[in-house]
Amino acid sequence: MKRQQQIADVLSQSDIDTPPAYRLLDVVTELGDIAATVNETTGYGTDSAALSVREEELGDALFALLALCVQLDIDADAALTSALTKYEGQSGASETSESDG
Repeated sequence: MKRQQQIADVLSQSDIDTPPAYRLLDVVTELGDIAATVNETTGYGTDSAALSVREEELGDALFALLALCVQLDIDADAALTSALTKYEGQSGASETSESDG
């Protein structure tokens, strides 16, 4: 994944490199920020039509996750391909027709 290599380059050229355990905390923090925004913009779920998440927030979470992949030496593209295969295999698996029951 081209972006993963860019992130690896940024990490190696900056002072933001950190151990994987701390990088995981970054991922969780970024996702927490997104969750807080969702809660705030939807009135804690009372108005789902008002949902608003800034692209920058999602970008921060993606950066943190890809940085974790870099530090764990995991190919993000391969991991995503595996996940897609898993989820594509599940599509329709939980659906049953009326004649099945």
